[in-house]
Amino acid sequence: MPPEPLTPERILEATEDVLRRFGPAKATVVDVARALGVSHGSVYRHFGSKAALREAVTERWLDQSHALLSAVAVSEGPAAPRLREWLTALFTAKRRKAGDDPELFATYMVLVGENSATVERHIATMIAQIAAIVESGVRQGEFASDDPAATARAVWDATNRFHDPAYAAEWGQEGIDAAFGVVCELVLRGLRA
Repeated sequence: MPPEPLTPERILEATEDVLRRFGPAKATVVDVARALGVSHGSVYRHFGSKAALREAVTERWLDQSHALLSAVAVSEGPAAPRLREWLTALFTAKRRKAGDDPELFATYMVLVGENSATVERHIATMIAQIAAIVESGVRQGEFASDDPAATARAVWDATNRFHDPAYAAEWGQEGIDAAFGVVCELVLRGLRA
């Protein structure tokens, strides 16, 4: 059986495994190449530097929730339940990432710190999705907002405790779901026309 072709996706998957095993300080491109059974030059053909590889891994990790959230943002129906569903899906995704693979989550926190432009793009995408829901709510007469983009940023900031990795240690605590529900209700009440 011929070997699988070396693709960026395979390299990113192997990089995640290497980061999980060695952590960001010790993981090298040579380790990734070894895990794939190729030379490190083969990895560099797809990613020009270790920094580019680490940025791609970070971007892949942050983008994993975009598709589901985007589908909620553009779906039909009343805006309030969609916004609640979107916020719930984001919190669920972040909590799952932190709880299911804490070693990799810790590694990503290091990588996120190194790749602020990637994080800024991720946040801009998230806020744009919230803005789409707010705009829909305004058109339907459900929400009041003179500036949906600014309102979306305010919603992002108000729910920070439930998606910012700095709060990950709190996400498994008793009462966090109730606290999330209260914040969602407060945000939705504030948006009502």
